[in-house]
Amino acid sequence: MITYKQVGRDRLGQYDSIPMRVEIKSYLKIEKLNRGLGGFSFVETPIEPHVKDFRTDHETSMAKDAERFDISNWAFFIAYDGEKPVGGAAVASRTKEVNLLRGRDDLALLWDIRVDDDYKGRGIGQGLFDLAVGWSRSNGLKQMQIECQNNNVPACRFYYKQGAVLTAVDEYAYYDEPEYRHEVRFIWTLDL
Repeated sequence: MITYKQVGRDRLGQYDSIPMRVEIKSYLKIEKLNRGLGGFSFVETPIEPHVKDFRTDHETSMAKDAERFDISNWAFFIAYDGEKPVGGAAVASRTKEVNLLRGRDDLALLWDIRVDDDYKGRGIGQGLFDLAVGWSRSNGLKQMQIECQNNNVPACRFYYKQGAVLTAVDEYAYYDEPEYRHEVRFIWTLDL
């Protein structure tokens, strides 16, 4: 049976033990209509399947993030199968050093959400997302922003299903990282 717990800094090592991999089979190709003035069209385009591992590729670590930022206004959730951590979600708020929060006191940022590969498709991501949204609402936050990339089509579909709106497309967000220049940053916004 899967159980969910809000956890503190002392459990971030457990949080980091949860894999954060995405199987990439396609990407959302952006077609600009009238050079962007007519809007955008997104075409799902198949590519050679591969796995993107955020923990190793991007050296993602919640424990390291907790050292870099004041996390006193953050929330961390872990999904457990018995004692085994199988999913996690983190929400950032009211942290001046986090640029995506833009200094707003009413904005939450879904900093991270992950589910162990062996547990995907069981509703764990939904449970974690619901906890993140509930925490954000209970803390007086009015919107949640979510960052993902155009090659994480499952995440895009998930956020769309949650009612989030694609509010920003940044083709050059990762320009300084040559191996990720081809990725486009999407910002989704969910009114709470």
